Amino acid sequence: MQVKQLHPWPGSVAEAQALQDRLRGQVELTGPTDFRLVAGLDVHYRGDELTAAVVVLDPGAPEPVEQVVVEGRVAFPYVPGLFAFRELPALVEALERLTVTPDLLVCDGYGLAHPRGFGLACHLGVLTGVPALGVGKTPFVGTYETPGPERGDWSPIVHEGAVVGRALRTRPGVKPVYVSQGHRISLDTATGQTLRLASRYRLPEPIRHADHLARHPA
Repeated sequence: MQVKQLHPWPGSVAEAQALQDRLRGQVELTGPTDFRLVAGLDVHYRGDELTAAVVVLDPGAPEPVEQVVVEGRVAFPYVPGLFAFRELPALVEALERLTVTPDLLVCDGYGLAHPRGFGLACHLGVLTGVPALGVGKTPFVGTYETPGPERGDWSPIVHEGAVVGRALRTRPGVKPVYVSQGHRISLDTATGQTLRLASRYRLPEPIRHADHLARHPA
């Protein structure tokens, strides 16, 4: 698939923050509601080395449509709010190796629920033009009330007076996940897709597949 080369990778914290501020205005918060091919993205670390995995699923098919693994090294320091820059180069390379273009990107991370309103899901969505959403395992920014105990219960995540995501219960009695828009998707659609893709486990299947591939690439 094609990924737009909108910028070089930043070499400093100031450059990275300026880049997030510049691209944030390109995020679209509406888009399609139906998706066939869904890509899960995840990165596994081993010290300064990393493995980025992208797995494309057709939820109605028994096997992945395509999967790609890229090995690399961390090229950006660990800075809260700039974690995406550690993962983006390898994830972009993996996406570029795909022979199919997914209809939706599901990232293990955040979109609008980010200190600068521009997390990994936003960045990948803007670079690819593909609808994207983020599903975090733990809360990052904002406040929320604990959602109800049943599957589908949710509560808004509010940061600096704005709703930036939802704490969503995907399994009854299991701790929620944290859903946020990335690009070209509404919050209602992001929530619905997360539930659709998490039919058996807490995390959506595309992320589960990508996590397993990143940990066991051989």
